[in-house]
Amino acid sequence: MFSSAADVLGPDGPFKEHFPGFTSRPQQQELASAIETALQKHTTLVAEAGTGTGKTLSYLVPVLLSGKKVLISTGTKNLQDQLFLKDLPAVIETLDVPVRIALLKGRANYLCPQRLERKNLEGRFHSREQVQIFNTIKNWSYQTQTGDLAELADIPEDSPVWPMVTSTTDNCLGGDCPQYDKCHVVEARRQAQAADIVVVNHHLFFADIALRDEGVGELLPAADAVVFDEAHQLPEVATHFYGVNITLRQINELCTDAIAAAEDEAKDQLTDLRPLADETSLAGTQLHASMLHIPARGVLPFLLQQGNVPELLNKLDQSLTRLHAQLEIMAVRGKELENCFGRVIELMERLHLVKHPQNEFVHWYDVTKRNFALHMSPISIADNFREQLKSYAKAWIFTSATLSVDGDFSFFTSRLGLDEVQTCRWPSPFNYQDHGLLYVPPMLPPPNAPDFVERMLDKVLPVLNASAGRAFLLFTSHRALRLAEEILRKRTDFTLLVQGNMGKRKLLEEFRRQPRAVLLGSASFWEGVDVKGDDLSVVVIDKLPFATPGDPLMAARLDHLRKQGGNPFNDYQVPQAVIALEQGVGRLIRDENDYGVVVICDTRIVDKNYGKTFLRSLPPMPLTRDEAVVTAFLTEEVPQ
Repeated sequence: MFSSAADVLGPDGPFKEHFPGFTSRPQQQELASAIETALQKHTTLVAEAGTGTGKTLSYLVPVLLSGKKVLISTGTKNLQDQLFLKDLPAVIETLDVPVRIALLKGRANYLCPQRLERKNLEGRFHSREQVQIFNTIKNWSYQTQTGDLAELADIPEDSPVWPMVTSTTDNCLGGDCPQYDKCHVVEARRQAQAADIVVVNHHLFFADIALRDEGVGELLPAADAVVFDEAHQLPEVATHFYGVNITLRQINELCTDAIAAAEDEAKDQLTDLRPLADETSLAGTQLHASMLHIPARGVLPFLLQQGNVPELLNKLDQSLTRLHAQLEIMAVRGKELENCFGRVIELMERLHLVKHPQNEFVHWYDVTKRNFALHMSPISIADNFREQLKSYAKAWIFTSATLSVDGDFSFFTSRLGLDEVQTCRWPSPFNYQDHGLLYVPPMLPPPNAPDFVERMLDKVLPVLNASAGRAFLLFTSHRALRLAEEILRKRTDFTLLVQGNMGKRKLLEEFRRQPRAVLLGSASFWEGVDVKGDDLSVVVIDKLPFATPGDPLMAARLDHLRKQGGNPFNDYQVPQAVIALEQGVGRLIRDENDYGVVVICDTRIVDKNYGKTFLRSLPPMPLTRDEAVVTAFLTEEVPQ
């Protein structure tokens, strides 16, 4: 019998015999001990564990041995599924502990039998492709036990069919639903209530805090501890859910659902409702069209200066008011109409909040080809989150490979309002000194130069030739990515795999399968991507990943910091970029036998004083400016 989590993870513990590929590491044992202590004493721990430390086992072992009820929250649904389907069962089997586990996602991740049946009866679709996707979902619905849409991996995540067959907080009928007894969301919550360990994700965690609807609210008071993995994502996720927004999608879904509800519950009044629903939907569509020719993100005062936007916003407001008056009359006719009446009230309140400035919030918009959103977001979520932690006396554990900047955790802890916390840091055990090389090509123009992408590729191509492809090219903008694709197609015969041309999972499968492959990606490929072995030998990063200065949230945060007497660049922009760069660099070496080169094409990392902060925060790889050293490293030749 082992007396501690560290002993269990030691060289003589059960993992050595029963866990494939397990290697006992002192860093992993020390992290497990720190987490074990936090669980016992109900304290808050912020723990950075470099790639290869084995942080998943470091928290799973003490959590499972504690006998406590624990929520584990991940940054991505991919890690959430991996924990529940693979890691937790394997560790439970190794430890031989009687633990009940459950997986809980937001309601949009589960099939809604009621909405599926309604859409099946209605039978109206915009294309044959939508019909095919709907039939695939319908056939799957007869077989699935969980209703988890992750089981349908071949259907694109952005398919317009998904909202037709899933529910939202707004349109769910709850206990009044005719198919409540078949509801997959209700069943998932029931299983979570009965479980000892529940795996959620950050979006779900904060959605529940904001909306009191996703199931975590019922679980949080009973939990003894919360573990946040991929914790570096928390501040941005929390900002979204502590704010308010109104979107074109919300408006259109309300109008569609109101008409469908009237057809079921008050057909005699459908002719009164339909014109008002159509008018509201049209008002939203016209506002969207007026926003398609302006910058994709900006502050609300800028939006209100554009053409007829103020007039169209007022038109939307008036349309919602008329729709509200009609739904108020019809709400008594049935539960679905009553639900739609509540939703139109909510949208009117959101629109009012977004249009009227409030202190400590930034009012902004973003627009895509299919949707617009008007936001009211808190400039800081520190006070909100601090109060959340104080409301529950339990252990709070935050872990990630990237939480500190040059060994300092204050950027992360201050954004979440974490005042009295223990911070610990364990660097990666991998041999970066011998297995890695950092190359900063010389004689490159500034990153804002018109010919930067072309000149950058001049320096990168010899490296790609030496590695025979097997490279990620990570960009800070889609524009640079597309330009690089255009240039590389003319100048190379590498297999180019480009983000946006196919789904992320398919891109990675092709990258592993294709010889001489080069993958071009932007934000979503900077983290959460794991390619081990010889398939990946080079990671190229175009620029230091400073956030766009014109981003409305960023601008408001910097102004807020400036008014408090801080230095926006050193206190916010540099730390945020450092953590993002650490994530990008971390794609290269994922195993103790991996090797490769990181190419950073932004000479500011060596030319500017603040570049030292970036360099000190990266794994300890030798730095070179010499192309011959790089090609020799990749081809295992000694330069002449």
